Amino acid sequence: MLDKRAPAEFSPKRGLFVGKEIPKTVQVFVRDNNVDGALKALKKKMQREGIWREMKRVRSYEKPSERRVRKKAEAIRRTRKLERKRIQVEGF
Repeated sequence: MLDKRAPAEFSPKRGLFVGKEIPKTVQVFVRDNNVDGALKALKKKMQREGIWREMKRVRSYEKPSERRVRKKAEAIRRTRKLERKRIQVEGF
């Protein structure tokens, strides 16, 4: 039976993708039957893309107060990252 819903629309209220498909895929190749190395690379890529954090966040209900704290921490993290990049480019 086919699912007739639209593939993956972003819902700003929910903060995650609605639908069965995730629009961004992470791909890792296994070389020389080294599955452990490929798994480690996959986890690192997922962390870098934020998929790991999103999966962890969606597991359970997030209270509005926790959501505010998380959003504030994300904003602080984002500004610090931009500041580091700016300092690196300007050379201070």
